[in-house]
Amino acid sequence: MTEWNTPRPEGEPSGVVGNERLTALIGAVVLVLSVAEIATVPTLGSLIVAHFFVGVLLAGPVVAKTASTGWRFIRYYSRDPAYRRKGPPRPLLRVIAPLLAASTLTLIGSGIALAITGPAPEILVRVHVVSFLVWLATLAVHVFAYVRRVPRLIAEDWRRPFRLKHDDGAAPEPSGRRTRLAVNIAVLVLAGIPAVLLLPTAAPWEGWRGQAVTGPGVLAVAVSIGTAVAVMLKRR
Repeated sequence: MTEWNTPRPEGEPSGVVGNERLTALIGAVVLVLSVAEIATVPTLGSLIVAHFFVGVLLAGPVVAKTASTGWRFIRYYSRDPAYRRKGPPRPLLRVIAPLLAASTLTLIGSGIALAITGPAPEILVRVHVVSFLVWLATLAVHVFAYVRRVPRLIAEDWRRPFRLKHDDGAAPEPSGRRTRLAVNIAVLVLAGIPAVLLLPTAAPWEGWRGQAVTGPGVLAVAVSIGTAVAVMLKRR
C-alpha cells in the first residue's frame, strides 16, 4: 500500500495518472474512516456500535486501495515502461508497505471475526490489539510521507467542474474522473451492506472493558513512529 515518489512528468500516459489519482482518492477515504475508527478506541465501551460499523465499512476502500497499489506494483516489476519511468517508492516505504497491508487486513479480518464470535475468544482479541498497534504505527508513517502529496493529486482531478459535453475552447474534464468517483462510491456501498447487517452483533460487546490499547503498547507505537519519521526526515 504505497505510492511512487517521483514527480509526474508532462505527457505521462493516462493509465499511470489515473491509477495514481484513484489511489490518492481511495487513500483519502481510508484515512478519514481510519481517523473515525481510532477516535472510538478511547471510549470503546460506549462507542462499540460505531467501532463495528466503521471497521467493517473500512474493508471496502482498503480492498480497493490494495488492488490499486497492487496493480502499480505488478506493472512496475513487470517492467512496464510507463510505470518504470515513475520510479520505485522510497526504501523505507517499501519496507513498511507489507507491514501496513498485512496489519490492515489482519485488523479488519480479526475485527469481523470478533463481531461474529463475540468477546469470548481471547486469542482473537490479542491478535486484534497487536495488529491495531502495528497498523497504527505504519499508518502514521505512511500518512506522514504522503499527506502533502495526496491533496494535490485529488485537486488535479476536481479542479474542473463536471460537464455533459465540452464547450468550445474549454479544458477537457480529467479523463476517468467519473470512473474513479464511481469506484469509491461502489466500494463504500458494498461494504456498507455488511456493516449494517453486522450491527446487531455489537450488543454482546456493549460496556466491554477488556484489553485496552494503553501502556507499553502505545509507547512502542510512539517510539516506532518517531524513529521512522526521523529516518525519513534525515533522508530528505
